[in-house]
Amino acid sequence: MTQQSTNNLLMIRPVAFGFNAQTAGSNAFQKQDADQQAVQQKAQQEFDGFVDVLRDNGVNVTVVNDTNEPHTPDSIFPNNWVSFHDNGDIFLYPMQAENRRLERREDIIRQLEENFKANHVVDLSRFEAKDQFLEGTGSMVLDRVNKTAYACLSPRTNAEVLKAFCEYTGYKAVTFGAFDQSGQAIYHTNVLMAIGTKFAVICLDSITNTQEKEMVVDSLKSAGKEVINISFDQMNHFAGNMLEVKNNAGDTLIVMSQTANDSLIDEQKTILEKFGKLVYFDINTIESNGGGSARCMMAEVHLKVND
Repeated sequence: MTQQSTNNLLMIRPVAFGFNAQTAGSNAFQKQDADQQAVQQKAQQEFDGFVDVLRDNGVNVTVVNDTNEPHTPDSIFPNNWVSFHDNGDIFLYPMQAENRRLERREDIIRQLEENFKANHVVDLSRFEAKDQFLEGTGSMVLDRVNKTAYACLSPRTNAEVLKAFCEYTGYKAVTFGAFDQSGQAIYHTNVLMAIGTKFAVICLDSITNTQEKEMVVDSLKSAGKEVINISFDQMNHFAGNMLEVKNNAGDTLIVMSQTANDSLIDEQKTILEKFGKLVYFDINTIESNGGGSARCMMAEVHLKVND
């Protein structure tokens, strides 16, 4: 039976993390620190601490080291180039930034195949030749149980590629426009929303079209989700970038950054705690320089474990 969350994660340990000028144009969350050498050192410390917290909470984390060459400053966010599904499918995605395309590594998939059952690799990267992109579970927030892919269309999230994904998987697409306070298209859907087994966190103010907003809310509610609305300010503190994870005891964890947790009000935390234990860690350097947060760092491995 398909489950929304898994106890197996893939995470990529950075060796040359830093501000990526190639992605900054469409990612309003990125801010460049002056000392990029210190940024890499701090990012590695934050990454290791985050992995320790996940493992201490009973989550299986496969850590793969990034490589010095080629230079991939955003490799810490693997959920954009790969997704893993419980029928054994592995999807590879078309990426807008040329240096992010280098993150797709066959050796990582081979390593996972030592422990997990993989059937097919579905490579959507051919769409890059047409300048059409779909950056994995950044571009799409998947309701895996109800086979619904929520996506705010943007330069990095193309409707044609989304359609191809849905045709392969049998998912239904729910698409909409979403914008930050300055009117810029939000680059990834997983910045403004997160879906758990029984809840959805979403910044409804970012969906400016009333009909689209109602359609998204109706879809979430008809799927049995309790909708937790977050503000623009909370979205800007990465409160939309959380992920429901299981631990080895079968307990539900709701994983986010310290920044995100600190932005939530008590009422929101109380609602979330009905659905799982809140787990968080300070990854501020990664968030500010990379423009992504906790959810982006975790690629969920929904593949079945080898006997």
